[in-house]
Amino acid sequence: MFTANTTLMLVATFLPLLGALVLLLVPKDQRRIFEIGSLLVMIVSLLLSLPFWFGYDRASDAVQWFQAWTWIPSLGVKFAVGMDGISLLLWLLTTFIGPIAIACSFGSINERQKEYYIWMLVLQTSMLGVFITQDMFLFYLFWEVMLVPMYFLIAIWGGPQKLYAAIKLFLYTLAGSVLMLVALLAIYFLQHKTTGSYDFSLASFQAMAPVIAQQSKTYQHLMALAFFIGFAIKVPMFPFHTWLPDAHVQAPTAGSVILAAILLKMGTYGFVRFLLPIMPTATKDLMPWFIALSLIGIIYGALVAMIQKDMKKLVAYSSVSHLGLCMLGLFALNPYGIKGGLFQMLNHGISTSGLFLAVGIVYERRHTRMIADFSGLSKTMPVYATIFMIMTMSSIGLPLLNGFIGEGIILMGSFQAFPWAAVVATLGIILGAAYMLWMFQRVMFGPISAVNEKMDDLNMREILYFAPLVAAAFWIGLYPKPIMDVMDAPVRKLVEQVTPGYYAAEALATKQAIAAKLGMQGMEAPHPEGATSEGSNGEQELPAEPGAKHGEAHATPTHKAPAQGGGN
Repeated sequence: MFTANTTLMLVATFLPLLGALVLLLVPKDQRRIFEIGSLLVMIVSLLLSLPFWFGYDRASDAVQWFQAWTWIPSLGVKFAVGMDGISLLLWLLTTFIGPIAIACSFGSINERQKEYYIWMLVLQTSMLGVFITQDMFLFYLFWEVMLVPMYFLIAIWGGPQKLYAAIKLFLYTLAGSVLMLVALLAIYFLQHKTTGSYDFSLASFQAMAPVIAQQSKTYQHLMALAFFIGFAIKVPMFPFHTWLPDAHVQAPTAGSVILAAILLKMGTYGFVRFLLPIMPTATKDLMPWFIALSLIGIIYGALVAMIQKDMKKLVAYSSVSHLGLCMLGLFALNPYGIKGGLFQMLNHGISTSGLFLAVGIVYERRHTRMIADFSGLSKTMPVYATIFMIMTMSSIGLPLLNGFIGEGIILMGSFQAFPWAAVVATLGIILGAAYMLWMFQRVMFGPISAVNEKMDDLNMREILYFAPLVAAAFWIGLYPKPIMDVMDAPVRKLVEQVTPGYYAAEALATKQAIAAKLGMQGMEAPHPEGATSEGSNGEQELPAEPGAKHGEAHATPTHKAPAQGGGN
């Protein structure tokens, strides 16, 4: 059994790239070699990542398996890698989705198979690299590299308007990346001005938060907006979302799965890793605008999804709504909200991947995605209908499935921070259930046409790549504790970075609430031998417990006071 360490992490990350280099040497007509070889590489990468789930120290909020090698010393750039609980979960999600994306491509990619599978493997390494890097220069490098494979996957193997969608994706993402680079360089040079040294490490950037908070409001807000736009485009948040429906509709099925499951999470990951801990003051200043855009995205995405005639475009707009809910949780800036937002990111990767796979199944058989072209499929495709139903219920947050947990925690956190926003977000969840169930009802029930009656149910390969998603949806819905434990310590650290003293203030408020409750109940300690020792409120103070700090109040008395004073 492998032990989780830095070397194993690098092997799991760069193995797909190595596989792509090997496939370069294979003749173009060896289709099965490209399919089976790519699948095996992805499966091995997944197996190598599993020890990190078991080896992660859930009590620590530190970056684990950290290692740094000097790369460009004159610029302060290091090849620094490591993971905390947040990056670990997204890294594991990426290795989990990789084999599924390859398996769903068998039979549907009929031209230039060699280039297709090579680009898929290169994309996998670039996505994994984003989550393990602990150096801002290296992060930006992986962030930009992953755009290239996705561009070619859409532009070559996409639908009729593939070039338009690929160029739109490229330009939008590039614009956001340039703004993010400007913000990174501004902090980089401010760091040199403050400390006299250049350092691109993530820890040094986060340590600049107090210095950035001392700069002018204009400086802080401009830098925060640069980060915000760069990450909001990738999420995508309203109004930067217009590239997403086109990219999803035109992309091959595997491209849509990776977009939904992983690439969109790069944006939310950027908010958690960079904007919130590096610029907490500016984030709080601009919070009303961020909350407003999140709420607009939730409602707008749901309403637009409801009127779609194309199943794939409906699922694409549902992502705008669901990720708006994730952002609402993150912007609550409290443990429930942030943990719920992160948890729902994982859930969205599972449920929406399943929905895009389900749409791809019928497209391969009928070469249409129009809802009106399907009816009564549950009669001829019962296995497909069952899996589609599970993924639909997962997406709308049915209890016992993964979506229910994430949505509930987000609403708890957002209600603590801004109750009115939580109420608006609830409307988006209701609309989400409406358009998903309406689509399912129209596609699966009703009279069946002669063409649809001839459609084959899922084959064994298709069942096998759906099975992990179904299992994950039920496992997370029934027993979310293991995932919550992994993200608990990093979330506590993030909350303290954004709001220093948050947990101390929360503990004090809890003690005060308990004290007030006991006082209201008329609870007081008995008077020993008639002697009194009264505090400022005239109530008797209990003697301190051994080891208790001076002046620390007891949460509860050791016994109840007698109903009437007087001792025994």
